[in-house]
Amino acid sequence: MKSNYDFSNAVKNPHTKKLKKTICINISESVLAYFKELAEKTGIPYQTLINMFLTQAKAEKMEPKFIAKPPRKKQVA
Repeated sequence: MKSNYDFSNAVKNPHTKKLKKTICINISESVLAYFKELAEKTGIPYQTLINMFLTQAKAEKMEPKFIAKPPRKKQVA
């Protein structure tokens, strides 16, 4: 390896806005265990599996069944 590198002609990564963002969320132990077990079976890291699952949910516009929609406002005649 060189002792010095010339970065004067370097170009900023154009894909930086598409990179993943680190967040902290609370997940139940059983859900985490499920994804870790699935990770062992598939050879895919569990965090990647969770991201793939959420990406699929977004693509299919899935909505949780347990979330009630707000009531509609009555129209005044």
